[in-house]
This record gives sequence, C-alpha cells and structure tokens, in this order.
Amino acid sequence: MIHQIPALIEYISTFSALSAGDVILTGSPGGVGKKRTPPLFLQDGDTVEVYVEGIGTLRNSVRSAEMCTDQ
Repeated sequence: MIHQIPALIEYISTFSALSAGDVILTGSPGGVGKKRTPPLFLQDGDTVEVYVEGIGTLRNSVRSAEMCTDQ
C-alpha cells in the first residue's frame, strides 16, 4: 500500500467524524479490473457484497450514471 493505515485514519478524520464500526476501504487487490485477462469491470446490474463475520452482509447494486434519476 502507498499509505499506511494510521495515516489514512488521520487524514479521513480531518473531514469526516469516524465512529466505532466505520469501515475504511483501501482499494482493490491485484488481479482485478484492468489487470485481468481480458479486463473485467463492474457493470450496471452487478451486485457487490461485503461480508463481516458476526455482523452480516452489506449488499449494493451497481447502476450506471445514465440509470440514476436522483442526480
């Protein structure tokens, strides 16, 4: 990683109040997106899920900007 976790927390806390349970995402691992053969990117209608043991699943649907009406 380019920046260390304590530095990220310090920076984020300058513009957002952090609370217990907040999640800071630091990017994608190697071998995804542009680095795949062939490249593969999220598309309208895809679903992204993040699971945390003991807490549950956060599920978000991907929508293209053209599909969003509340901009």
